[in-house]
Amino acid sequence: MSKALDVDFVRKQFPAFDEPSLKGQAFFENAGGSYACAHVIRRLETYYRRLKVQPYYPFRTSTEAGAWMDAAYARLAEYLGVDTDEVHLGPSTSQNTYVLAQAFREMLKPGDEIVVTNQDHEANGGVWRRLAAGGITVKEWRVDAENGALDPSQLDELLTERTRLVAFPHCSNIVAYVNPVAEITAKAHAVGAVTVVDGVSWAPHGLPDVKELGADAYVFSLYKVYGPHQGAMVVRHALAERLGNQGHYFNAPYPRKRLVPAGPDHAQIAAAQGVAEYFDALDAHHGGGPNATRPHRVRELLRNAELALLPRVLDYLTSRSDVRLLGSADAHRRASTVSFVPRQRDPKDVVVQLAERGIMAGFGHFYALRLLEALGAPDGAVRVSFVHYTSANEVSQLLDALDAALA
Repeated sequence: MSKALDVDFVRKQFPAFDEPSLKGQAFFENAGGSYACAHVIRRLETYYRRLKVQPYYPFRTSTEAGAWMDAAYARLAEYLGVDTDEVHLGPSTSQNTYVLAQAFREMLKPGDEIVVTNQDHEANGGVWRRLAAGGITVKEWRVDAENGALDPSQLDELLTERTRLVAFPHCSNIVAYVNPVAEITAKAHAVGAVTVVDGVSWAPHGLPDVKELGADAYVFSLYKVYGPHQGAMVVRHALAERLGNQGHYFNAPYPRKRLVPAGPDHAQIAAAQGVAEYFDALDAHHGGGPNATRPHRVRELLRNAELALLPRVLDYLTSRSDVRLLGSADAHRRASTVSFVPRQRDPKDVVVQLAERGIMAGFGHFYALRLLEALGAPDGAVRVSFVHYTSANEVSQLLDALDAALA
């Protein structure tokens, strides 16, 4: 039987919950960026205070700074189930994906085909669509206009012997469906294509085993996974060897520098090790076990904590006739990112009224305008998103605030 998450312990690991200016505020815009854990904040502060030098020189402070950075790559790789040099850290997922698309140009030629979806955040859609200017055929795998889901069987109709790439989200940042990454990747591999998976909206709910998923590239944002404002990108060896170097020509032999052309933010990379340290502490507090299975145990803790609260929000919204829930009402099919369209109210007005009642939420298209247009909701939606540190009391506060804001 799975252990129940000790939410009191969890919230003690996040300084935001002791911040006086946030007292009484319930944070429900985690999909836009989570609170940072204390382990990350301590490392960031220490690095700026003691190690803010150019890393990797032989003097002691510089050597230690480089060691902190190296440790961040290694520890994140452990939780992602990949080799250390398959992990790349850059300014943001949007920029990392843009650079990745440029690297793909050298392995694509006119007449090749790529498949994108209209369920994606624009960062993992627009960069690939732009390749059409070079003679690449871009095909769109479209969502169901009623619920926003992608049907894997429809992908079969789009794949051909000329398909070179399939780009899709692990989880939508609006309808929150958790797509079957391993199944989709297997379909792509069967025709010789590779996959680029946008994991931004799933990673906060438990860093995935990328090797197990079979993805050739997997991108996500550390600042949504309790860490610093950096983008993380896994590129498996077999794909990396085929991609064009995007860094300085003399850095081509170094895998970590080929896909991050600008100098990395040393302090934030060093601090990223704190994400793994937090997950370690979470696992240890809940009984721990063999290190090899620790990532699985942490994923289970995070997911089960959210599944304990998510049905309350979904049931509330489906019980109201004045809102349209976007995505499934089945908690097990989705992440705890819940979007809805008020039928008689402007989304912004609802969020303003929620803010007056201590609820921090978001509204708009969330960079997934193509999806909202497909769903017939081009004017945007209200989004309330939570993660494992959200408490049952905060969910109650949210539902009470929605009662008032939608009245």
